[in-house]
Amino acid sequence: MVAQLRCLPVGACSRLNGTAAPFKAATNSALSSRSCKPLTSVFTHLHGNETEKKSTLDQALRGVLVEQIVKHADVDDHLSLIYISIDGVTEGICSATTPFVLLGDVLDCLPLDQCDKIFSFVEENVSTWKSNSFYSAGKNYLLRMCNDLLRRLSKSQNTVFCGRIQLFLARLFPLSEKSGLNLQSQFNLDNITVFNKNEQESTLGQQSTEVKEDGMEVEEGEMGDEEAPAPCSIPIDYNLYRKFWTLQDYFRNPVQCYDKFSWITFVKYSDETLAVFKSYKLDDTQASKRKLEEMRTAGGEHVYFAKFLTSEKLMDLQLSDSNFRRHILLQYLILFQYLRGQVKFKSSNCVLNDDQTAWMEETTKLVYQLLRETPPDGDKFAAMVEHILNTEENWNSWKNEGCPSFVKERSAETKPVRPSRKRPAPEDFLGKGPNRKILMGNDELTRLWNLNPDNMEACKTDSREFMPSLEDFFEEAIEQADPTNMVEDEYKVVGNSNYGWRALRLLSRRSPHFFQPTNQQFKSLAEYLENMVIKLAKELPKDLPSEEIKTGEEEDENGDNLLKASNDSPSIQSKLVTNSQMDEIAAKLGGRWRALADHLEMKAAEIREIESDSEDVELQAKMLLVAWQDREGPQATMESLITALNAAGFTGIADGLSES
Repeated sequence: MVAQLRCLPVGACSRLNGTAAPFKAATNSALSSRSCKPLTSVFTHLHGNETEKKSTLDQALRGVLVEQIVKHADVDDHLSLIYISIDGVTEGICSATTPFVLLGDVLDCLPLDQCDKIFSFVEENVSTWKSNSFYSAGKNYLLRMCNDLLRRLSKSQNTVFCGRIQLFLARLFPLSEKSGLNLQSQFNLDNITVFNKNEQESTLGQQSTEVKEDGMEVEEGEMGDEEAPAPCSIPIDYNLYRKFWTLQDYFRNPVQCYDKFSWITFVKYSDETLAVFKSYKLDDTQASKRKLEEMRTAGGEHVYFAKFLTSEKLMDLQLSDSNFRRHILLQYLILFQYLRGQVKFKSSNCVLNDDQTAWMEETTKLVYQLLRETPPDGDKFAAMVEHILNTEENWNSWKNEGCPSFVKERSAETKPVRPSRKRPAPEDFLGKGPNRKILMGNDELTRLWNLNPDNMEACKTDSREFMPSLEDFFEEAIEQADPTNMVEDEYKVVGNSNYGWRALRLLSRRSPHFFQPTNQQFKSLAEYLENMVIKLAKELPKDLPSEEIKTGEEEDENGDNLLKASNDSPSIQSKLVTNSQMDEIAAKLGGRWRALADHLEMKAAEIREIESDSEDVELQAKMLLVAWQDREGPQATMESLITALNAAGFTGIADGLSES
């Protein structure tokens, strides 16, 4: 056991300077009094650097722990020493990592039954480890310590202990801790259920004949008439055995259910298995008696198994066990929830058709019915399972969003500072890169403003000229000025002030008569316009077109249409990139996705995170596009992606995306 110690050798302890001896004596005194005061007193009176004294005290505590382990001291003595080290950290006389180093040394040297007691202490003090004084210094030590324990434990023999370690880590680390999240929704494909796949070696068909030939009698007390399971209406043969355990492969890897032929096999095997459950119903009284006897035999403790027992001889007993049946039915519900759910990294071809969806809905109802019929407390158990699976949808949504942190950073309490007006940088509202966009405050204004790369040049084009010609504008006024039409003055358009204001603006732009000096004096604007209309009627051609004057609404509509025509169609500008399009682009990019990342303005840290998450270059390219889409939001349009692809030199991919 001494050879397993990670701490310093005994010879190194003897070479400590004279400062270590007082600390060692003070540690023994602190253990006797169950108090940290002797250590604090010695630390205060000794001269020297604070860092050196802390380091010396740390080595003294580990030296005392070595002596305890060599002497086979009780577990309580080890815990007392760790308690003293915790108080020492609180008092500021030893390093924050010392309690975790001592815990690691103890767990490495003790057998598993004593490690259980030590770990109970670790679980009880989880609030201490999460405090500011210990968390940052000890989280890596605790993670390494738990992983070392899991390597020593057996998943089938020490199932409860392994579960306690996993629950402790879940309580210690925040929910958004990346090391504990399955961000890409990968499955544990190593969890393979082994069963007999050779029909020649099967013993299911031989059991009944052997019993009849040998004439074996059941001993009294082994299985009475009341405890015997009800006979099954469907015979249990090798085919049922093989189909039943083959379903575990679909529960292990649900993605294969999207394959056409695999789905047919899954539906066939599931229908036969659920038919057995439906016809082979459990008796509530028998199940309750059997469960009560099991609990009395086990001393009131529940027994868990990490793997299914797939022996052919146990098939009949497993079908009559309520817990076993609940496990299988619950696997169906979890599988159906994944197949119907929206998973961010699910491939685009993982889609169910209408027939598959209808079969799943019917089977889900059947599974819940079987759960309610399974004793004991079937109705309560089915309601609880349904509630948990509905709650699971919230976690799926959180995972699709990238597992953001639930903890909001609290703003530091500082003195109120007079806000200084910071001049915004041009990049804040002009954007960055070749595909920069001017942000106008809301999505619609931003879209309208960015319809053309250069709006000033677009406004100067000939098609943006909305000023009417003199012929069109004054056509009605010229007709009314003709005496043959006999239009009274009060009904003429020149008397309208709005028409007069627009007429003056048009004359100032188009007519030379507006700036010619004259000696005539006009009493009103209508009189002046009447004079100008007479002059224009003499100059303009006689066959005036009968086209109506354009209204302001038509002008605005023409202007909007022109802006749209000056650039690409709005459909490609506002259309978002779909998941299937990202799959096609990722397949074409492959390992060249890093060249596109620079033009999508991805940070180096984001690129490194993508490279570390997966080794598949196609999946890395898909993750790049997904990260870009999450960051840009509604601005992640096909137009933006095509521009970035052209800038990166992927013109072929950009052309294919434009055609689609």
